[in-house]
Amino acid sequence: MQSIYQSAERVIAGQDTAFIGSVNEDGYPTIKAMLPPRLREGLKFFYFSTNTSSTRAAHFIKNEKACVYFADRQLFRGVMLLGKMEVLQDMHHKQLLWQDGDTLYYPLGATDPDYCALRFTALSGRYYQDFKSVNFSIEGGA
Repeated sequence: MQSIYQSAERVIAGQDTAFIGSVNEDGYPTIKAMLPPRLREGLKFFYFSTNTSSTRAAHFIKNEKACVYFADRQLFRGVMLLGKMEVLQDMHHKQLLWQDGDTLYYPLGATDPDYCALRFTALSGRYYQDFKSVNFSIEGGA
């Protein structure tokens, strides 16, 4: 199983886009391209930043079910992770993810009420390569 984890890690590390899936108010899946995670702990925890007023944040506040997909278009490989997404508005997480240049979007800095952190906790995954897919579970800090 370790080689699947390592392969998934390589795909994720090499991408400049993450695709985030949420469930809308009518129960339909929706997807959005976002910048890659600002922080990641293995395959278990992924941290993104976004607007508190965004559609995605509203979806996750109502329904935490989520997926994150990373695609290596050159080598035609992909990693889909299923789990839950939390909207975090505490200063610890907001400051943890804050980067120079964010004031362009959040003029009040990390204290801006329209700035929040998203924490995705992966429960399982699916790795695709060479026309084959393999499901895997996410444990502890895998």
